[in-house]
Amino acid sequence: MPETPTDGGPGTSTSSALLSLENVSLQFGGLKALDDVSFEVREGEILGLIGPNGAGKTTCFNVMTGVYHPTSGLVRFAGEPLGNRKRFAITRLGIARTFQNIRLFPNMTALENVLVGADAHHRTNVIDALLRTPRHRREEREGEQTAREVMRFMGLERRSDELARNLSYGEQRRLEIARAMATKPKLLCLDEPAAGFNPAEKAQLMNLIRRVRDSGLTVLLIEHDMGLVMGVSDRVTVLEFGRKIAEGVPADVRDDPAVIAAYLGTEADTEETA
Repeated sequence: MPETPTDGGPGTSTSSALLSLENVSLQFGGLKALDDVSFEVREGEILGLIGPNGAGKTTCFNVMTGVYHPTSGLVRFAGEPLGNRKRFAITRLGIARTFQNIRLFPNMTALENVLVGADAHHRTNVIDALLRTPRHRREEREGEQTAREVMRFMGLERRSDELARNLSYGEQRRLEIARAMATKPKLLCLDEPAAGFNPAEKAQLMNLIRRVRDSGLTVLLIEHDMGLVMGVSDRVTVLEFGRKIAEGVPADVRDDPAVIAAYLGTEADTEETA
């Protein structure tokens, strides 16, 4: 696992930007999914990205991870523009993500699922695998070591040989995070990791996210559960209809009139629908 950073501490204002969106827009025909969005994720922090349904949160993740390329604007990671890099190249740079809907390989074991993540940095090819070259064997050993370390970190080591489909819902959620962490990211993007969780599981997830951050990773979190977001995030960025409407520490964002209107509607909105 990565070492815990010592310069400035997690989420401090002196932390440098690990990832930044600079005036990013994304258009699908006449639909503008993102409209001139700018924000940064600072090294060592937990940034919550929130907004009503359709606000553009997952679209931001897709732009950051190479699923979509922005119509205009720049995405920078560690100071370098991502440009039109492929998804596997972005993973190798150090950005990993999970998904709203669990995307595990159900008929593979938990350990094999995590090994898929560890394979992201393998440099051997099919010939190396067929000939079982020393380099291939070394990468296999290193990948398994990484996978087992992550499984222990996530509290899943006893479930290593179980098929992913036989794990509980909460364990499958943690397994997906484990697979992302096995890619050895610098930035971990979590897309609604608490979906379907009960209050006890959400509390455990909050502790897990803090542990992930304290292990040395930076975390970008999309989550609808406002209690979880406000309780675990160092800063929060708010989107509505593809535009950024607020940003700051959780207490300030919670009381921002624009954020309240986005989630609850204004008095005028209520009168129009009455």
